[in-house]
Amino acid sequence: MMSKRNEKFRGMRTHGHGKKARRGHGKRGGVGNAGIWKHRKIAIMKEDPLHFGRHGFKRAPELVEKPVTINVGEIQDRLKSLEDQGIAVKDGEIYVIDLTAMGIDKLLGAGKVSTPMRIKVDEATERAIDKIKNVGGEVEVNA
Repeated sequence: MMSKRNEKFRGMRTHGHGKKARRGHGKRGGVGNAGIWKHRKIAIMKEDPLHFGRHGFKRAPELVEKPVTINVGEIQDRLKSLEDQGIAVKDGEIYVIDLTAMGIDKLLGAGKVSTPMRIKVDEATERAIDKIKNVGGEVEVNA
């Protein structure tokens, strides 16, 4: 037997509960972050006021200096071409290389070194200095 409420709404499709109510998931207004720009805007501003917009500071690319680097293994591989260009000069058994004249700021320690070299550079890692010293060379760091 039908209740009085349902008797009253016979022939009416929604029985007074709108289009989506009583369909299982109710009138939720979406799933997850749905509606944070529209019908849930006040709620998101209360719970997470920094949700929208940019935050923080990023320096302009022209202000950020990135050092030009080279590995000791790359110098070893390019030693012949550097000598042909006049950048590497052989002084007895040791090659003298001025990396600052090449525009290189920092010497890194990746790769293998078998030739003794005297290298002038603005900065160098400890690993690079150790590798050069182990083969009988030296690194002059311009401070």
